[in-house]
Amino acid sequence: MSASTNPDPKPTGPVRRLNVSDIARLYADGTRIAMVTAYDFPTARLLDEAGLPLVLVGDSLGRAALGYENEIPVSMDDMLHHAKAVVRGARAALVIGDMPFLSYATPEQAIHNAGRFLAEAGVQAVKVEGGRRSSRTIEALTKAGIPVMGHIGLTPQSINQIGKLRVQGKTREAARELLSDALAVQEAGAFSIVLELVPEQLATAITERLRIPTIGIGAGAGCSGQVQVLTDLLGYEDWHPRHARPYANLREVILGAARAYRADVEAGSFPGPAETVRMDDDVIDEVLGHSVLDRPGRSIPAGGIPLDRDL
Repeated sequence: MSASTNPDPKPTGPVRRLNVSDIARLYADGTRIAMVTAYDFPTARLLDEAGLPLVLVGDSLGRAALGYENEIPVSMDDMLHHAKAVVRGARAALVIGDMPFLSYATPEQAIHNAGRFLAEAGVQAVKVEGGRRSSRTIEALTKAGIPVMGHIGLTPQSINQIGKLRVQGKTREAARELLSDALAVQEAGAFSIVLELVPEQLATAITERLRIPTIGIGAGAGCSGQVQVLTDLLGYEDWHPRHARPYANLREVILGAARAYRADVEAGSFPGPAETVRMDDDVIDEVLGHSVLDRPGRSIPAGGIPLDRDL
């Protein structure tokens, strides 16, 4: 299809990548901001083509792609490996690297590891869990020129401390603590903040009191934007969290394709003529000793040249 007839031609020139100022403008304009996690090149390329402004290389990588029980085992090397692939795929989106467990225990360690994210993987920002407890770290990162997205509410890296995945901030004291955390993250210099598993009314109240966008996950529609884990968005599992909405059912698509492929291989119907390359029959006859020149009387055995014979 020519460019003139293509209803949605892909850009062929240089693509300008979004930055934190662009995200601030979206927020100021009242545009709700969509973010999705990604862990590999082809998925990141598709999310970019779909126009997602934010792509998060989340430590959900552990559960979604590496088969871990939770996010705790994910290492900096794991994150850098996948972040590099995502950055190569997403050319326009602002790509955020999720700081994994114990990679930002001190401000100095945080600057070192976040610097690796930017210098080695090419991400444009990092995400740090924690409110007031992480404010010094966030401030140190932003002073070092590293854009930071905060993350409060349910913080998956604290799973061994909180016990299980559950909504945060439902009591008066807990709600006040979350509001205080959000303000601390903002004052430390974060350009946005994730609110995870927070009651809708509280998330809306926090959003109204901040000057930076909030990105909700299980926090209701009152946030400035939303994030979903890629495997939840695409329906990879037969179960998904209550706060997630599958927009596809790739579990059944992939199972159906794999089963059909196996059946075709077992039946001998794959590959067929459309997937097969043939060569000239005369050439293969010459290769196997079946041509006129290779017939008996010319010192060639009637059955052709034995394939195990030294030529």
